[in-house]
Amino acid sequence: MAGLKIHRNDTVEVITGADAGKRGRVLRVLPESNRVLVEHVRMVKKTVSSKTGRNTQGGIAEQEAPLQISNVALVCPNCGPVRAGYKVEGETKTRVCRKCGTALPFKK
Repeated sequence: MAGLKIHRNDTVEVITGADAGKRGRVLRVLPESNRVLVEHVRMVKKTVSSKTGRNTQGGIAEQEAPLQISNVALVCPNCGPVRAGYKVEGETKTRVCRKCGTALPFKK
Protein backbone atom coordinates (compact mmCIF):
# COMPACT_ATOMS: atom_id res chain seq x y z
CA MET A 1 0.00 0.00 0.00
CA ALA A 2 1.36 3.40 -1.00
CA GLY A 3 1.43 6.33 1.39
CA LEU A 4 -1.66 8.51 1.54
CA LYS A 5 -1.52 12.12 0.34
CA ILE A 6 -4.20 13.32 2.75
CA HIS A 7 -3.13 13.91 6.34
CA ARG A 8 -4.77 14.90 9.62
CA ASN A 9 -5.90 18.56 9.83
CA ASP A 10 -5.96 18.98 6.02
CA THR A 11 -8.95 20.75 4.50
CA VAL A 12 -10.77 18.51 2.04
CA GLU A 13 -13.87 18.73 -0.14
CA VAL A 14 -16.26 15.84 -0.70
CA ILE A 15 -16.56 15.23 -4.45
CA THR A 16 -19.20 12.45 -4.59
CA GLY A 17 -22.10 11.14 -2.56
CA ALA A 18 -24.85 12.75 -0.53
CA ASP A 19 -22.45 15.29 1.05
CA ALA A 20 -20.86 16.38 -2.25
CA GLY A 21 -19.54 19.95 -2.11
CA LYS A 22 -19.08 20.07 1.66
CA ARG A 23 -15.68 21.08 3.01
CA GLY A 24 -14.20 20.10 6.32
CA ARG A 25 -11.08 19.35 8.30
CA VAL A 26 -9.74 15.79 8.45
CA LEU A 27 -10.07 14.54 12.01
CA ARG A 28 -8.56 11.09 11.51
CA VAL A 29 -7.01 9.02 8.72
CA LEU A 30 -7.58 5.26 8.69
CA PRO A 31 -4.93 3.95 6.23
CA GLU A 32 -5.71 0.25 6.76
CA SER A 33 -9.21 0.73 5.30
CA ASN A 34 -8.44 3.77 3.02
CA ARG A 35 -10.92 5.98 4.85
CA VAL A 36 -10.93 9.43 6.44
CA LEU A 37 -13.06 11.04 9.13
CA VAL A 38 -14.06 14.59 8.10
CA GLU A 39 -15.45 17.16 10.52
CA HIS A 40 -19.25 17.74 10.13
CA VAL A 41 -19.48 15.46 7.06
CA ARG A 42 -21.48 12.21 6.84
CA MET A 43 -23.13 12.66 10.21
CA VAL A 44 -24.87 9.54 11.54
CA LYS A 45 -26.98 8.98 14.63
CA LYS A 46 -25.73 6.56 17.27
CA THR A 47 -27.54 5.35 20.38
CA VAL A 48 -25.60 5.90 23.58
CA SER A 49 -26.53 4.15 26.81
CA SER A 50 -26.08 5.79 30.16
CA LYS A 51 -23.45 4.12 32.31
CA THR A 52 -23.90 3.74 36.03
CA GLY A 53 -20.94 5.06 37.95
CA ARG A 54 -20.11 7.55 35.19
CA ASN A 55 -21.85 10.83 34.63
CA THR A 56 -22.86 10.12 31.03
CA GLN A 57 -26.34 10.73 29.75
CA GLY A 58 -27.93 8.23 27.38
CA GLY A 59 -29.82 9.06 24.23
CA ILE A 60 -29.16 9.54 20.54
CA ALA A 61 -25.88 11.25 19.64
CA GLU A 62 -24.61 12.42 16.25
CA GLN A 63 -21.08 11.65 15.11
CA GLU A 64 -19.05 11.55 11.92
CA ALA A 65 -18.74 8.31 9.95
CA PRO A 66 -15.67 7.46 7.81
CA LEU A 67 -15.60 8.32 4.10
CA GLN A 68 -13.72 6.51 1.37
CA ILE A 69 -10.51 8.46 0.70
CA SER A 70 -11.18 8.46 -3.06
CA ASN A 71 -14.36 10.49 -2.47
CA VAL A 72 -12.51 13.53 -1.07
CA ALA A 73 -10.15 16.00 -2.72
CA LEU A 74 -7.45 18.04 -1.01
CA VAL A 75 -8.16 21.81 -1.06
CA CYS A 76 -5.40 24.19 -2.19
CA PRO A 77 -5.68 27.71 -0.67
CA ASN A 78 -5.27 29.24 -4.16
CA CYS A 79 -6.99 26.80 -6.55
CA GLY A 80 -9.65 24.90 -4.63
CA PRO A 81 -9.96 21.09 -4.83
CA VAL A 82 -6.82 19.61 -6.42
CA ARG A 83 -4.65 16.53 -6.56
CA ALA A 84 -1.43 16.57 -4.58
CA GLY A 85 2.03 15.75 -5.80
CA TYR A 86 5.46 15.69 -4.22
CA LYS A 87 8.60 17.67 -4.93
CA VAL A 88 11.95 16.45 -3.64
CA GLU A 89 14.67 19.06 -3.15
CA GLY A 90 17.79 17.59 -1.61
CA GLU A 91 16.76 15.91 1.63
CA THR A 92 13.32 17.56 1.92
CA LYS A 93 10.11 16.22 0.42
CA THR A 94 7.14 18.60 0.23
CA ARG A 95 3.56 18.21 -0.97
CA VAL A 96 2.68 20.52 -3.85
CA CYS A 97 -0.50 21.46 -5.69
CA ARG A 98 -0.66 19.85 -9.14
CA LYS A 99 -2.43 22.92 -10.65
CA CYS A 100 -0.37 25.88 -9.43
CA GLY A 101 2.71 24.21 -7.95
CA THR A 102 2.55 25.94 -4.56
CA ALA A 103 3.53 24.00 -1.45
CA LEU A 104 0.54 22.67 0.46
CA PRO A 105 0.69 23.38 4.19
CA PHE A 106 1.04 20.46 6.55
CA LYS A 107 -0.45 21.26 9.96
CA LYS A 108 0.24 19.02 12.93
